[in-house]
Amino acid sequence: MTTAASPSLQRARALLVEHPVVDGHNDLPWALREQVRYDLDALDIAHDQHARLHTDLARLRAGGVGAQFWSVYVPGELTGDDAVSATLEQIDAVRMLAARYPEDLQLAFTAEDVEAAHAQRRIASLMGAEGGHSINNSLATLRALYQLGVRYLTLTHNNSLDWADSATDEPRAGGLSRFGEEVVAEMNRLGMLVDLSHVAAETMRDALRVAEAPVIFSHSSARAVCDHPRNVPDDVLAQLPANGGVAMATFVPKFILPEAVAWTRAADENMRAHGLHHLDLGEEGRRVQQAFETANPRPVPDARTVADHLDHMREVAGIDHIGIGGDYDGTPFTPAQLEDVSGYPHLVAELLDRNWSEADLSKLTWSNAVRVLREAEEAALTLQTRRGPSIATIDELDG
Repeated sequence: MTTAASPSLQRARALLVEHPVVDGHNDLPWALREQVRYDLDALDIAHDQHARLHTDLARLRAGGVGAQFWSVYVPGELTGDDAVSATLEQIDAVRMLAARYPEDLQLAFTAEDVEAAHAQRRIASLMGAEGGHSINNSLATLRALYQLGVRYLTLTHNNSLDWADSATDEPRAGGLSRFGEEVVAEMNRLGMLVDLSHVAAETMRDALRVAEAPVIFSHSSARAVCDHPRNVPDDVLAQLPANGGVAMATFVPKFILPEAVAWTRAADENMRAHGLHHLDLGEEGRRVQQAFETANPRPVPDARTVADHLDHMREVAGIDHIGIGGDYDGTPFTPAQLEDVSGYPHLVAELLDRNWSEADLSKLTWSNAVRVLREAEEAALTLQTRRGPSIATIDELDG
């Protein structure tokens, strides 16, 4: 385990100056909604928010974050127009953050924008919508989200949809339905990344079968290392080189440490027994979680646990097809050393201690994600010469 004075940690910090982290998933916008209804004066990330958030500007800088996909997530319990409206409010929150902190955050919509922000030592701020319920079965809504800056859509969240099956719900579509395939095709035509975190393995395989551009997993780890349905099976990881995509390892304890799975299930049940959602990160949710953890000490992963996943993902998918997606402010528990967004250097130091080269680490932290974004843009330019916007409906395609 690295210490503050270790040479590998010093090397990690130096590497991240030139090759910072492109993180695939951070739920700060939803935390701001839940805690202060987007009142950025009440929860100002220019100040230390250690007691309330995993994320603030100083810790992003300390962690070597150079680009962040901010999740414009809304829960699956919101459906129809309510889901669309809440997604628009989440997009508005990211834009408010970038406008409020222009010296630190810079909106980014393309790979070129990401590189330009890095050149100015600002954190490129991209957006990803988490869950296909956000488009309310409408390809026109999908296109509107793209116009507003959303650059990936996670096909499902925790609930299955009529057109795509989730990893954590009963199947409804058998993977992707015909309309689900049309959603992927339209995303490829737009240049919006298809995100396969949260989806069932059959949905992953269907998406890879029809995709005409690289896919991503914005926050998923290796199922072979921790057998959780939110992780990526080896046969899917093995398809990434042909597709060009990237799987971004996450830090959520119950997805990375087998011993944490049963403990987290009990913690979630305790939250529900108190009338709270299991992902409630507000003051009451934190109090209930902390009390449960005091009475029932949890198995705690650390940077070595995440490194085990990355070692395996590199072996199966290859160094050009892996990245990092921490899921900060979207989970009540985090690993030791990776408690918040300042922790990435500890992971890089652990990988240095495992003899990962700096060239390989620069791909993991920065260039793989930027490449995928660029290749999705290039694929879109080609696809737009072949077909126009799809006006298909779910009723037409799925009956």
